[in-house]
Amino acid sequence: MKKIKDIIQASIDVKQQVLQNEGLIAEIEKIVAVITDAFKKGKRVYFCGNGGSAADAQHLAAEFSGRFYTDRKALPAEALHCNTSYLTAVANDYSFDVIYSRLIDGIGDAGDVLIGLSTSGNSANIVKAFETAKSKKIITVGFTGETGGKMKELSDYLVNVPSKDTPRIQESHILIGHIICQLVEENIFTAKP
Repeated sequence: MKKIKDIIQASIDVKQQVLQNEGLIAEIEKIVAVITDAFKKGKRVYFCGNGGSAADAQHLAAEFSGRFYTDRKALPAEALHCNTSYLTAVANDYSFDVIYSRLIDGIGDAGDVLIGLSTSGNSANIVKAFETAKSKKIITVGFTGETGGKMKELSDYLVNVPSKDTPRIQESHILIGHIICQLVEENIFTAKP
């Protein structure tokens, strides 16, 4: 029983640090504005990650392309790892490190948004995707842990959760991702008086 409570408390503690970090809250507000603007201009939002972060990327993409709270038009968002034929061919024929960068090079356009989730901030395939995105004038948003890793320098916007504990970071990524999805949806589909 104590162990369960300790794990729950650890998750709450990280989220409390996020709540109290005014700089991070301001960065989330900027990300909401950037994604809202991209969608309003007919641009796309792409997500990428590995392992649990790939699952989170897919989850968040679905919140935009499906729905969050509102029955509304689909928004053009997708997780880049969902085409297994592409993924396995490129990983086999080239390298796992280029699975996302090749796809961004092929389908990404200036003004699109690429969101990469990596708790370390050092995932080689996401770093390479961000490098390609920058060369194409695609906006990069990094979701990382405390240090930001290599993605810190490549992210136009950075959500670096104040933790080094992978599960706690991922839990906060989903919380922040849901906040972004909700506010973007409201910005685009809620009528202003």
